[in-house]
Amino acid sequence: MADSRYLAQRSNVSVGPLALQGILSVPDKPRGVVVFSHGSGSGRNSPRNQHVAAALHAAGFSTLLLDLLSDDEASARANVFDIALLSERVLDAVRWVNRDPRTEQKPVGLFGASTGAAAALVAAAEMPDRISAVVSRGGRPDLAKEALVKVRAPTLLIVGGADHGVVELNVDALEKLNCVKRLEIVPDATHLFEEAGTLDKVVDVATKWFKTHLIKRAA
Repeated sequence: MADSRYLAQRSNVSVGPLALQGILSVPDKPRGVVVFSHGSGSGRNSPRNQHVAAALHAAGFSTLLLDLLSDDEASARANVFDIALLSERVLDAVRWVNRDPRTEQKPVGLFGASTGAAAALVAAAEMPDRISAVVSRGGRPDLAKEALVKVRAPTLLIVGGADHGVVELNVDALEKLNCVKRLEIVPDATHLFEEAGTLDKVVDVATKWFKTHLIKRAA
């Protein structure tokens, strides 16, 4: 039932000055909007991202799935790791959310994955009064570098217990954050959370994080 409502209440949108392609879902009486910041090889049509978006929609959040790069840009591997470029696209998306009548009065959260998580954290540091909460799934928060200490939004880092190397990067990044923060390690999960039940664990903890911090910030 939740999936059918999500499919019925979403629409294709063009976001920002570059008309980036996105999918906006708006449930009845939305309590906030979550902007997705995808990483390399991912985008608005990713089944994993849509699974998370549908769950957040069912919990009462609008969601914006967005391709941060055009097809031509994504073909250049260097762009995938250009955090300054990606974070500016996230900021463009937040500015768009601020102006769109369906989302303009709602608190904003960011859901980042892989390199997109670093872009989300840089954007949160740039817009501390507008970004209310951040969730990173299998992210590379270390790539946010000096922006980490400037993040004020409550931040949840979710990483797979079998995502060797990335776990350590998340532990190090957590220490640098000066905000409400938490590290959630999902046992036996690898980088893409493809193992049975692991993505549902991501959905559960991310939804609870947004319910707690997005709503609290908006009150």
